[in-house]
Amino acid sequence: MRSVKGTEALPAGVELYSLTADGTALLTSRTGRGDLLDAGALLPFIDRGQHARYLIGDALTSPERPSNATYKLGLMRGHSAFTPHAHGGEHFVLSLGYAACGLYDDERQEAVTVRLTPGVMIRIPALLPHSFVNRGAGRLLILAANTGFGIDHEDYAITAEEAERRATAEPSKNRATAEPSNNGTALDYPALAKALRAVGSAPSPGVMSWRERAAQAARRIAVRLEGSA
Repeated sequence: MRSVKGTEALPAGVELYSLTADGTALLTSRTGRGDLLDAGALLPFIDRGQHARYLIGDALTSPERPSNATYKLGLMRGHSAFTPHAHGGEHFVLSLGYAACGLYDDERQEAVTVRLTPGVMIRIPALLPHSFVNRGAGRLLILAANTGFGIDHEDYAITAEEAERRATAEPSKNRATAEPSNNGTALDYPALAKALRAVGSAPSPGVMSWRERAAQAARRIAVRLEGSA
């Protein structure tokens, strides 16, 4: 087995993704190198001003138009947060920077916050209310995988406002449309809205600590020493 170096040595169809905690994302293939975050390839992501680059699936993925899952690279502005929401399917998020995830604990009936650092991935079950926060001043990259839903599906991200709207809808529409564990039973939208409000009103997770800022500076030095892929 020989070791290869340089873009021209890559087999056809193979791609390298260079992602850093500083928010850069480069795609390298046999044909050259490009920016994964090119504006023309980005789609809206939960809130205005947030974006994603789909790697598997697309915005129209759904149980009726399946691609099994969507896998995308999300881009968050500095010191920003997503509106609290719940997904119709389970959700995995890998943080490439300094973030935090607000989650609703139904057993304790309260919101909790989990601080995330580069390389930490979190699994969030279907329909569990949560939010995501960028604690850093620079842009944050996250890798997000959702089972069965693209961002255009009505159950991709249910907000408190949407849950409240559905709570007043006709009974035939007031049902969980995509969560097998519900066994087709009606979803308690008022309770979901209340939990989402609790996540939204939880204390801020704060910004990066001085230890994290020092670690970030060290990572930048490491990236320069290692060179790009």
